[in-house]
Amino acid sequence: MTDKEELHESQGEANTVQKILVADDEASIRRILETRLKMVGYEVVVAEDGEEAVEVFNKTNPDLVVLDVMMPKMDGYGVTREIRRTSDVPIIILTALGDVSERITGLELGADDYVIKPFSPKELEARVKAVLRRTTNKEVVVPTGSKAVAKNVITTGSIKIDTARRQVFRKNERIRLTGMEFSLLELLVNNSGQAYSRNEILQHVWSYPADHRIDTRVVDVHISRLRSKLETDPTNPELILTARGIGYMFQRIN
Repeated sequence: MTDKEELHESQGEANTVQKILVADDEASIRRILETRLKMVGYEVVVAEDGEEAVEVFNKTNPDLVVLDVMMPKMDGYGVTREIRRTSDVPIIILTALGDVSERITGLELGADDYVIKPFSPKELEARVKAVLRRTTNKEVVVPTGSKAVAKNVITTGSIKIDTARRQVFRKNERIRLTGMEFSLLELLVNNSGQAYSRNEILQHVWSYPADHRIDTRVVDVHISRLRSKLETDPTNPELILTARGIGYMFQRIN
C-alpha cells in the first residue's frame, strides 16, 4: 500500500480531505511542506506570519496546524495562545535544534508535538499522520438509554470520563482536553494501576518507534497539563500518580 493509499484509508469512511495550516515565515519551507502534504492527500493552507496564521485559522478551520515558533508580527507562542482560546485543534510546532526551552514553552501553551529544524519532510508527514490519528474526533453517538453508555463511562470521585464521546466532566461541567491529552488520559485510565514509562507512553500515544530519540519531557508537560485540569490539587495529585523510577499511572479503579 502506498503512502497516499494509506492516508486515504485512514481519513475514513466520510471521505473528507483533512486540512492543514502551515505557518512559517520561510517561503522555501512553506513551499516544500505545501507540496509534500498535498502529494499525500491533504488540503493545505499557508501563512507567512503569526497574525496571518490566526486570520487563516479562523477563516479555514483546519484539522491540524504546523506552526513555526519564530515568526514576525506574532510568534508561534502567541498564535498557540490565540488558537487555544477557542479550539483544541492539534498543533505541531517547528523549533530550533538546540533550544529546549522553545519546545517546552510551546508544549506548556498547548501544542501537541514538535519537530526539530532542520527536519525531513517525511519526518513531518509521519508526525502529522500520527497526531491526526490520535486526535481526529472519534465521538460515537450512543443513545442515552443504551447499556453501552455505562460501559463507556468511567467515574472516579467527581470525574466522569466518557471514552466513547472522548469527553471528560467534573460533576456536570465539561473539562476541555486536547485530543492528545485525552488519548494520554485514556491510555492510563484503561490500564489503571499499571505504571507506564515515558518511552512507553510516547510509543502508545504519540506513535514514536521504540528506537526514536525524543525528549521525554513531552510526556511530563502533558501530564502536568492533565493534572492542572483534573486534579483538585495538581501539586498533590490523587488521580494521575507518579510511579517512582518508572513513569506515570492512573490510580487503580475498582
